[in-house]
Amino acid sequence: MYKDHRIAVILPAHNEARLIGQTIKTTPEFVDHVIVVDDCSKDETLQVALASGDSRVTSLQTPYNQGVGGAMILGYSKAIELSADIVVKMDGDGQMPPEHLPLLLDAITDQGFDYAKGNRFLVSKSLSDMPKDRLFGSIVLTFMNKLASGYWNVFDPQNGYTAVRTTALKVLDLESIHKRYFFENDMLCQLNYHSFRVKDVGIPARYGEEESGLNPFKISLTFPFLLLRRFIRRVYHRYILIDFSPIALFLIAGALLFLWGMSFGIIIWVHSILTGRPTLTGTIMLALLPLILGFQLLLQAMVLDIHETPK
Repeated sequence: MYKDHRIAVILPAHNEARLIGQTIKTTPEFVDHVIVVDDCSKDETLQVALASGDSRVTSLQTPYNQGVGGAMILGYSKAIELSADIVVKMDGDGQMPPEHLPLLLDAITDQGFDYAKGNRFLVSKSLSDMPKDRLFGSIVLTFMNKLASGYWNVFDPQNGYTAVRTTALKVLDLESIHKRYFFENDMLCQLNYHSFRVKDVGIPARYGEEESGLNPFKISLTFPFLLLRRFIRRVYHRYILIDFSPIALFLIAGALLFLWGMSFGIIIWVHSILTGRPTLTGTIMLALLPLILGFQLLLQAMVLDIHETPK
């Protein structure tokens, strides 16, 4: 127990036989359940976990390789079944320092947040230790995720060191959450649909023997599309379906005007190049005015969306 709350830690693991034993061993004593979810590893991950001798360990295995999201959804369901009050996600490779777990839990138990997540950018040492490709990718993904999820007050959305109230998990449609590396980003989007409060907690990360399975090229191709879909769904759910808001009106009108101005501007620019004739001022204004007005409406929608961030 931690401050009268039952704590379950989920360790999603795929080919982590070298590190899963040490990760279990260093899990704090106040943790009630350690749920190891083996995502169809090809090594001895599950056997090492079972051989740990820790009575808190519950082992699960996905029916087929589903990715971190699929493993976590299975683990979340088990944590709910075990009547945990707070469920923590820690990777099975030991990258997430267990000594900082109370910081995440305090954000929920003492400060009343529904979801707490680590933020490496709040710890200067983590920035210097972070591989440069991860640093660049995290910065780009952060802005895109702010736009998609609506949590403008959080950073480092790809950070997987998280804690969540079980009461929040019961509200979420767990099966609809993305089952692979988009999982952390999608969790934020799902939480925003229900206006759950999210807290960033400064926690350093360890970079040692673990190997990242993230493919930067694949992420650059898939994540923007996934984030766009979540953004459209969030706007529809929050600002049209539940309660029609000026934010939706500004977004729709702004997008139409901006796209019209941009498209018409490109057309007249190409026409001018091909014909060699100068474009009339009035024609230019037909492109420029919608472009400017559309941009202003989109900017205003963003400002109002930031104001609506659950805090």
